[in-house]
Amino acid sequence: MHMIEYIFFDATLRDRFMAYAEQRNVTGTAIEDNMGMVVAIPEEVPEILLDELEEYYDQLQDEQAELSKETGDLKRLAGFRFNLPDGQSRMLPLQADMANRLMASFSLEEIQSLFDAVAYCTLNPNNEHLCKILAAEKMANLG
Repeated sequence: MHMIEYIFFDATLRDRFMAYAEQRNVTGTAIEDNMGMVVAIPEEVPEILLDELEEYYDQLQDEQAELSKETGDLKRLAGFRFNLPDGQSRMLPLQADMANRLMASFSLEEIQSLFDAVAYCTLNPNNEHLCKILAAEKMANLG
């Protein structure tokens, strides 16, 4: 079963997220990770609930940023979890400013999909040129 993971750096915010999910009958699993505190949610949750969770997660991340400013505890690293083709999970540490720029433009699901694709291509290299791949896709779409 694939999971969508949300990372937190504050236990109170993590617990609020888990309570929010449970109010919507979504069971999250808390995982302690060397990058932070992770809550894993089953990917099979209905899209509308995932959207609500994503929106609430964004609100909590804003609160985390405010807490960091108030306490002077500016986190220098953030982490994104991704999956290897064999199902193993890994965490990619990123500088906080880069992670924030990614989160400003992409959903957590999109970022994880991107990293999953990079992991797949790294372990299963396709040495064909991009123009050949695009030509094959175009032919497949015409047929």
